[in-house]
Amino acid sequence: MNNFANGSILIVDDAPDNLRLLRDTLQEQGYKVRSCTTGSMALRAACSAPTDLILLDIKLPDYDGYEICRQLKADEKTAPIPIIFLSGLSNTFDKIQGFTVGGADYITKPFQIEEVLARVETQLSIQRLQQSLEEKNLHLTEEIEKHKLTQEALFFEKELAQVTLKSIGDAVITTDAKGYVTYLNPIAESLTGWNEQEVQGLHLFEVFRIVNEFTKNPVQNSIFEVLDQIKIVNRTQDTILIKRNGTEIPIDDSAAPIQDNHGNIIGAVIVFRDITEVRNFTSQLSWQASHDFLTGLINRSQFEEELEIALNSVKNERQHHVLCYLDLDQFKVINDTCGHVAGDELLRQVAKILQGRIRDSDTLARLGGDEFAFLLHQCSVEKAIEIAEISREMIEKFRFSWNNKTFNIGVSIGVVAIDYHMNDKNTVMGIADAVCYAAKGRGRNCVQVYQANDYELLRQRRERQWVIQIHQALEENRFCLYYQKVIPVQQGKPIYYEILLRLLSEKGQLVAPGVFMPSAERYELMPAIDRWVISTFLSKYHDYYHQHCHHHNYSHNLYALNISGASINNDHFLDFLQQQLEQAEIPIDTICFEITESTAIGNFDQALKLINQLKQLGCRFAIDDFGHGMNSFDYIKHFPVDYLKIDGSFVKNLVNSDIDHAIVESFNRIGHVMNLQTIAEFVENKVILQELELMGIDYLQGYEIAKPVPFEFEYTIEINKN
Repeated sequence: MNNFANGSILIVDDAPDNLRLLRDTLQEQGYKVRSCTTGSMALRAACSAPTDLILLDIKLPDYDGYEICRQLKADEKTAPIPIIFLSGLSNTFDKIQGFTVGGADYITKPFQIEEVLARVETQLSIQRLQQSLEEKNLHLTEEIEKHKLTQEALFFEKELAQVTLKSIGDAVITTDAKGYVTYLNPIAESLTGWNEQEVQGLHLFEVFRIVNEFTKNPVQNSIFEVLDQIKIVNRTQDTILIKRNGTEIPIDDSAAPIQDNHGNIIGAVIVFRDITEVRNFTSQLSWQASHDFLTGLINRSQFEEELEIALNSVKNERQHHVLCYLDLDQFKVINDTCGHVAGDELLRQVAKILQGRIRDSDTLARLGGDEFAFLLHQCSVEKAIEIAEISREMIEKFRFSWNNKTFNIGVSIGVVAIDYHMNDKNTVMGIADAVCYAAKGRGRNCVQVYQANDYELLRQRRERQWVIQIHQALEENRFCLYYQKVIPVQQGKPIYYEILLRLLSEKGQLVAPGVFMPSAERYELMPAIDRWVISTFLSKYHDYYHQHCHHHNYSHNLYALNISGASINNDHFLDFLQQQLEQAEIPIDTICFEITESTAIGNFDQALKLINQLKQLGCRFAIDDFGHGMNSFDYIKHFPVDYLKIDGSFVKNLVNSDIDHAIVESFNRIGHVMNLQTIAEFVENKVILQELELMGIDYLQGYEIAKPVPFEFEYTIEINKN
């Protein structure tokens, strides 16, 4: 609303003289004046611009003033504008009608200008006062609303605090400035054994009694430290709460001061919680970190810590300890035949047997897989051998039953006396491991005692040296490819070349795979070797094929690459293989992969996945060394392979052994029934060759056919072309 000095007035009158007089007079008084002569103009003018007051004639050319007033009052936008009628109609009825339709005042014509000014000023003052009242009323309403909201917020905060304290999982106790209890939440009631009504007037030390977990001596309550030093106090270790009934509960707690608006201490709050579950969980984690979950024995890590302590006692106190390293015999057979669940159960039963064979002062651990270890404290070698022999005999007599089948197992044990010459735990563990494997090499199921000049131990150490040489050969590219020709008995079939490997020593001498492969297999180097063979061969194949064979009609050979069990179990090996085959851009159906029967059966799921995916690409597969397992055909029928390579141990004796002859013949016949092509290995002379030809073997491999030679593609291509 505009103020009195510059109010905006609309004059509606069809008499020019009246309009002019009113306009001039009101403008002299400082008002903003607009004028119009018809009702329709008045309605538009009132709506188009701010108007503080309207002087309205009743008799107009188009509408009468009463109708104009009705319409203005019916519109929200113009209803608040005060309207003063100016009319020559002076009887009482006309005036009443003007007030009835919403007029604020009524002036009869002819009018006195002073009267008009006075009535205009009066209406504007009334409007100004009304506006002021409305503003004050609005302000008061807002203040009341704010107060109401504040009260509601305070109530909500109080209610929220109460509900929170009652529902949180932590216990809460509050006290006054002298330490007398004022409040307990339900969790605090449960942990202390007191309820809120009972504790009123009681001091905190009566309700919240705490002691040291180990000494059981009383502990100073943290809330008194808070009240005294005005600071937050946290205590998280070794605190026990004594419940009202005497029950002990491990807790951690923290306390903080409560202050008023001026910073004065008016009380304190202590928050605490039962950490029994946390303690149990922590203990469980600690146990799991140091123990084997399957058997409950300590694990390798914890055992090595115990061994470190024993080594220190040998050096510092000249004590005598003995380490026995145990490796189960025939465990893999049971694990592969009956499954991992059976293998796990066997390990649990063996652990119980071993636990009954050692003294209370000794340490027994499962090192991993099927390997265990004794640490015999303050024990002579003679006593250790006796304990080891008793353990071996108990394992030998043990019969493991699974699914109505019974299995015998054995154990190879390496015994090492720990003396002050041994520098660290790794040395002791390495020697014990080597001695244990030396026991396996001497027939298994026996006890082997460490001697400084032990041949088997020296062999084990040499094996570790081969690991170093293999790493160096991979880094320096000192492996080289060989191949051995495998011929078809019938014409028209492709020639089969098995890709072989040799290591070139630092002195330039060729080393056969039988020398270094055991080390590679034991120390998990086979995936790296397999990758080297595959990438090197496919690179050579790519280069030669695209330079010499791509545009010529050469008949295709078969090239067989061996894959180890470690590679099959490698999560990334299949991706590597597919990528290498794609990049080689060679006829995929000329590539054959060989997997030994034991590898395929021992890694059944992984092998099946590998074979299926590579077969989809067009590769071929052969099962090598077939015939070792008792259930060979039970397994082989699940693998979509193309070739069956009959184990050479049967082939080389088939002339002299009717049994071996029958075995080879049956393998060949069943292989053909399964739509597989058969390959006989170890064809060492013409007599064997002739017998195999009579049997109908498809392919022959051995020194009688061809010896391994350095691999060159041009030789394989030319031979096949001719």
